[in-house]
Amino acid sequence: MNKTYKGRGVVLHTLKYGDSSMIVYLLTDVGGRRSYMVQGVRSRSGRGSKLALFQPAFPVEFEGLESNRMQMHRFKEVRAGFTLRNIPFDVRKSTIALFMAEVLYRLVRESEPNEALFGFVWNSVGALDVMTDGVADFHLWFLANLSRFLGFCPGNGYTEGAWFDIHEGLYTPVRPAHSGYLSQECTRILCKLVGSDVCRLGLLGLNRRQRVDFLDAMLAYFGYHLDAVGTVRSVHILREVFY
Repeated sequence: MNKTYKGRGVVLHTLKYGDSSMIVYLLTDVGGRRSYMVQGVRSRSGRGSKLALFQPAFPVEFEGLESNRMQMHRFKEVRAGFTLRNIPFDVRKSTIALFMAEVLYRLVRESEPNEALFGFVWNSVGALDVMTDGVADFHLWFLANLSRFLGFCPGNGYTEGAWFDIHEGLYTPVRPAHSGYLSQECTRILCKLVGSDVCRLGLLGLNRRQRVDFLDAMLAYFGYHLDAVGTVRSVHILREVFY
């Protein structure tokens, strides 16, 4: 028996399947990470327009189809969740979207609804699309705040001059004896970014070196908790565009 349901999703990844089909991985509001079989999407006589929907971090609304006879979910209907006016045409924003999608694809494995995480990701895509100031720091803001939804954001309050202990997940006034910590400068930036309004990114004023150092620090922070972040290939593209 087929069961239909409605949902929203953000595209994380796609895989070619056969000559004319593809598998689409979404972060959904109804079931966390899910995979969908889309048939005929690559054929010349098929629904070629659907290909444009399944780009990294694109928002979609859909009616899904679930069946005991099918291993994978399918779309009965799918369309854009909202119109992206800038991400598809701005190399900086599309590069960040690619990075966001790949990070989520590598890190989020749960097939259970996570309303807070989904809302953060959905709204982040919308914010990236319309923002004009602070675009170069958006991926840093995204990583810092994503940690809040993955369960390892800083567990205490920041004080001036502190270091951030990656192992303990805490700000500390004393430099840790081990090597798993953020510099005082990166710690200060982390404090500024976590929980901050994305609209204020234009005021952050980071230079190239600070961006490089903070991205490296956040990847080390994520990598300590989640090994999969080490395989995020779009980091190299990100560095070429912004650094």
